[in-house]
Amino acid sequence: MCGDKAQRILMAIMLGFIMYLFAMGAQGNATMFKIAVVLQTFVIIMLLIFAFTNFCPSLWFFNKIFGKCKWDEE
Repeated sequence: MCGDKAQRILMAIMLGFIMYLFAMGAQGNATMFKIAVVLQTFVIIMLLIFAFTNFCPSLWFFNKIFGKCKWDEE
């Protein structure tokens, strides 16, 4: 496991959890819907920061823990 893969797995889990919260909110639970909107906004902001600055805090953190991926080496 390397930092890039760990970050992508975390993002997939986070988006899945947000989708679950949206589904709970669609069933009438307004609190879950509000939490889902806040978390989705957070993910979007973090992706925009990564796109414009090429810096992702979670990627930096996971690269420190797991190490960088060696995509070119086999």
